[in-house]
Amino acid sequence: MVFTLFDIKYNISILPESPGVYIMKDKDENVIYVGKAKNLRKRVSQYFRKTQNHSEKTRSLVKNIIEFEYIVTENEIEALILEDSLIKKYQPKYNILLKDDKTYPFIKITINEDFPRVFSTKNYIKDGNLYFGPFPSINSVNEIMSLIRSYFLVRSCNIHIKDGVKSCRPCIYYQTKKCNAPCYGLISKEKYGEIINEISDILNGKSKDYILNLLKEQMFKHSENLEYEQARDIRDKIEGIKLIFEKQSIFSGGENSEDYINIFRYDNEACVQVFFLRNGRVVGREHFVFENIMGDNDEHIIEQFIKSYYGGTAQIPSYIYSPEFLDKDNIEKWINIKSKRKVYFKTPKGGEKKELFDLVRKNARVMLDRFKKNKYLCSVDRESDYLNELKDILCMNSKIDRIEAYDISNISGFDSVGSMVVFNNGTPNKTQYRRFKIKSVQGPDDYKSMKEIVSRRFEHALKEIKCIQEGELEHTYGKFCIFPDLILVDGGCGHINAVEEVLKSFNINIAVCGMVKDDKHRTRGLIYKNQELNISSELIKFITRVQDEVHRYAITYHRSLRDKRSLGSILDEIPNIGSKRRRDLLMYFSSVEGIKKASIEDLLKVPSMNRSSSESILKFFNKSKT
Repeated sequence: MVFTLFDIKYNISILPESPGVYIMKDKDENVIYVGKAKNLRKRVSQYFRKTQNHSEKTRSLVKNIIEFEYIVTENEIEALILEDSLIKKYQPKYNILLKDDKTYPFIKITINEDFPRVFSTKNYIKDGNLYFGPFPSINSVNEIMSLIRSYFLVRSCNIHIKDGVKSCRPCIYYQTKKCNAPCYGLISKEKYGEIINEISDILNGKSKDYILNLLKEQMFKHSENLEYEQARDIRDKIEGIKLIFEKQSIFSGGENSEDYINIFRYDNEACVQVFFLRNGRVVGREHFVFENIMGDNDEHIIEQFIKSYYGGTAQIPSYIYSPEFLDKDNIEKWINIKSKRKVYFKTPKGGEKKELFDLVRKNARVMLDRFKKNKYLCSVDRESDYLNELKDILCMNSKIDRIEAYDISNISGFDSVGSMVVFNNGTPNKTQYRRFKIKSVQGPDDYKSMKEIVSRRFEHALKEIKCIQEGELEHTYGKFCIFPDLILVDGGCGHINAVEEVLKSFNINIAVCGMVKDDKHRTRGLIYKNQELNISSELIKFITRVQDEVHRYAITYHRSLRDKRSLGSILDEIPNIGSKRRRDLLMYFSSVEGIKKASIEDLLKVPSMNRSSSESILKFFNKSKT
């Protein structure tokens, strides 16, 4: 139990009715959710109202909130900016987050060095150097950097180089014509500086035509002077610069820049796809998959995505086409402040833009399908590994597709039940689970109980098979007609022998193993043919899953029967105690034994109880004692 001095109800009542940001914390004081509000008191109080409208995710969030803080802001836009900043700082588990959404790459030129370096970085520091970007994709930066190094021969080493000082001998980059070797004094500081200025002009987006025309003049001049090698080098540089400008234009954010955003989802997973349009053509795309969205609607996911994506340092286009989303007006104002120009949010209704918008959604579906397939294949690979190990250890000839596990649950022989769970290809198939109420066994005899439930299971199976053969039953309607490849029982050699005896009586040949536990009641391994098997940790994990599941299913059924018996046989006999009071009493005291021990003051604390009904309970149990 968590003890806290924080009174949620009181603190909600003193919240201001003004814009701001609220910060939810759990028992360990971790920030688990950050949100903004137009009216803090109204918004925060909505979380703690009992309503069926809350999504599964919100219910889970509220269950974990122990305390909250808030920050008042001047307006909603300020709240939006602060919310974005706090989400990036704390990365709360219940906020929708982009993976690696904190920083985007820049290109950095170290102009405070005699021979500057040009490289990519995610750290923007006010250190007097030049930074270009940011770019929303590291791939685009890598391509630009590759072109710069190929055509401008700038150094890529971290050596401290001073003008007029030979630091070391030229390396392989000089020999392969990828560096001018300033470390050995083979290029002057002034000449190297001219190269850096050219790179800066290109990355600054200065006139493409001006730079290219300047280089063409130099190329023709070298050609006229019969300096063909120099002319060829400038020609290659011109081609490289054209490619760099083309890469730069992808994320330029100019007048003809558009981003198209759409979403596709399956239940608890969604994919948001973004297409980048520059000058009328698609020049790039990105997708983001969100898992465990637990009831969040599309409007909320798109809102959170736009805040996370454009709240980073990605270039912002002039037009953003997306589905409708929450708080659109405030987010649009915030984006305009961030980009320092007007950015338009639209939802296409028809024409070519609508066709492209639908294409983005189609691609989102493709990417989500691919993600789910890869996720499934990884799972299947892991499952097939331990199932193959199990097959090899048991010396089975065929693949293990279906496993049935059995367990018995009772207390001193009362309300004895059995359970059967089914795993297909390593995954639980809950539609095939079966439970049995023990009928023929009196007292606590697990071996006879196990024989009974397995006998009943295969008796049903043989009857169904006969009906199927005679055409009286379709195979798909059979509940027991599919036989397992392997049977697992929760127990040791005695339980295995009991099951094998039943199988032998039906002339059925199926391998049977026992799932055994250690002194601390943890799954230890498998017993097969009276020997404990040496198995891998991965297989032990799987056996543990099976054992825990069959035990859970058995004990759940046992408890339901026990509660029905206790509720019906004892509380039904007490005057003035109807079904509602019986239910409330059991909810409050957890058991009949708890009700027996309760004083009249304790009984009066139950919502539906009054003094007359409380006295009836005390009188009934005191009479039973005598």
